[in-house]
Amino acid sequence: MPERLSFPRERIHIVLLESIHASATASFERAGYTHVTTHPKALDGEELKEALSDAHFVGIRSRTKLTQEMIEAAKKLVAVGCYCIGTNQVDLNTTAKRGIPVFNAPHSNTRSVAEMVLAECIFLVRGLFDKSLAAHAGKWTKSATNSYELRGKTLGIIGYGHIGSQVSILAEAFGMQVIYHDLEPKLSMGNARQLESLEELLGQSDLVTLHVPQDPTTQHLINRERLKQMKPGAMLLNASRGTVVDVDALAEAIKGGHLGGAAIDVFPTEPGSNHEQFASPLRGLPNVILTPHIGGSTQEAQANIGIEVTNKLMSYSDLGRTIGAVNFPNISLPPSREGAHRLLHIHENRAGVLGAINRAIASAEANVLGQYLGTNVDLGYVVMDVDRASSPELLSALKQIDGTIRARVVF
Repeated sequence: MPERLSFPRERIHIVLLESIHASATASFERAGYTHVTTHPKALDGEELKEALSDAHFVGIRSRTKLTQEMIEAAKKLVAVGCYCIGTNQVDLNTTAKRGIPVFNAPHSNTRSVAEMVLAECIFLVRGLFDKSLAAHAGKWTKSATNSYELRGKTLGIIGYGHIGSQVSILAEAFGMQVIYHDLEPKLSMGNARQLESLEELLGQSDLVTLHVPQDPTTQHLINRERLKQMKPGAMLLNASRGTVVDVDALAEAIKGGHLGGAAIDVFPTEPGSNHEQFASPLRGLPNVILTPHIGGSTQEAQANIGIEVTNKLMSYSDLGRTIGAVNFPNISLPPSREGAHRLLHIHENRAGVLGAINRAIASAEANVLGQYLGTNVDLGYVVMDVDRASSPELLSALKQIDGTIRARVVF
């Protein structure tokens, strides 16, 4: 990383909410970002506005909601780090319009989720959860009835991404047959087979596990009709997003005896804190494991997430790199060159802006050593390395270009 930055690291205010793992703070401080404020819980309303009022970077997990109102109140905000997989708690449209990249950690908890899914598969086919509850209640239910091995069973995986493929590997190690369905062709791990239709997968699987994102196409992906397509006695696992499964229809399928059980970690509506009541039609049903959205909640995963997202934020701050940003053109940039100065320009993706940028550089008589451009539908992002100190006049000229959202000198 460059030794000289336009804005000293110790003056950059970083706000971390929701008890983000200490690995994040440690990573920041090792790099010289010593102005870090931490909060043990999610904030909202005026408390959140106050916390964001002078923050340059903010780190959140899933409970803090960065709405348009909150983002517009955070006048100094440069970037957002979601120390989790999802980013639906952030208004990505507003952050993009203000030139604020949003980073997350889509892969750091992969192993944790995959291990929990396999553990739940064992619990479901052996009926361990109900037997444990009975033992706690003083009942002795020693029996092999409805108790099976995983070996030889067919696991259907819906969504064969990082988590789904990791589940596939672990399931084969248990001797399971693995089939999967994804919207795109995916290279299989081991002996897993991709099926073209979701209906075919549901009809062949003894257990079905979901690993898909939350978007309009996955809303109630598993509905009453799809549940009927599952094998009698099959079991459903969902550690993806709560809106993917119609939980009322799932409760009916279990009560009616069509399904043999379920393990659900995510729900359409979840309590805002550990002190709120959890309500679900799945409560109290036989062979149904309900967990409080903890698929990725291991110490290892949280430590890895703390490091991953922090590194992305620092890389953007120090170099302008945006690899991994979910709302921004992704640009991978080289380290600083000897004697070079780096400028960033974020603008609306419209014709003529790049030409105006180059004219401003030429007018300043700055030789361009490297220029990097990335665009998406709405944004353009230009990074320039020039061979002279960028004068205030040049930065001012860049900011005055029509369509400019934000411009700054990195080093």
